[in-house]
Amino acid sequence: MSEKSQCVLLAEYNRLMNGRIIEASAGLSVAGLAEDKGAFFSSVIGTLNHIMIGDILWLKRFASHPSAYVSLEPLSKIKKPDRLDLVLFADLSVFAEEREVLDSIIIAWCADLKEVDLDQPLGYTSHNGERHKKRMGDLVLHMFLHQVHHRGQITTLLSQAGIDFGETDLPEIVPDEV
Repeated sequence: MSEKSQCVLLAEYNRLMNGRIIEASAGLSVAGLAEDKGAFFSSVIGTLNHIMIGDILWLKRFASHPSAYVSLEPLSKIKKPDRLDLVLFADLSVFAEEREVLDSIIIAWCADLKEVDLDQPLGYTSHNGERHKKRMGDLVLHMFLHQVHHRGQITTLLSQAGIDFGETDLPEIVPDEV
C-alpha cells in the first residue's frame, strides 16, 4: 500500500470515528460535555475542540506546500486558532457541522495528495514559535495520530460516564483481500 493510500484510509477512518465520537458524546448533557474531568483539555467538548484546532493548524501548514493543493483552499476562510485550548464550538451540534466540513476537506486533500510531496520536507513554525523542516508524510501521519490519541481520551471519559463508544479498530474499514 502506498503512503498516499494510507493517508486516504486514515482520512476515512478519521471521519468515521469523528462521527461516532460526536454521536456518543450526544449522550451527555450540555453540562456533562463541558464538565472538567481532569483531561489534558479539561472536558469532552474541550478535547473535541482541541482535535479540531490541531487539524486546522496542520492543514494550514500543509496548505503552504509549493504544490498549492486546491482542496485546502477552503481553509483560507478559517481563522488560525491562537491557543490549543480554545473552545471554538461549545454547542455539540454546531461542532458536528464544522467537524464534518473539516473532515470533508481532509478527505479531498488526501485524495489529491501526490506521493512525491509526501517525501518532501515541509517548513513550518510550531505553535510556540519554533521553526522546523520535516518530511511531510511524517507530519501527515502525526496529524492522524494526534486525532487518535485525543479521541482515545474522549472514549475514556465517555466510558467513565457509562457510555460505550464501541469499535475503534482500523481493520473494521480495511478492505478484505481477495
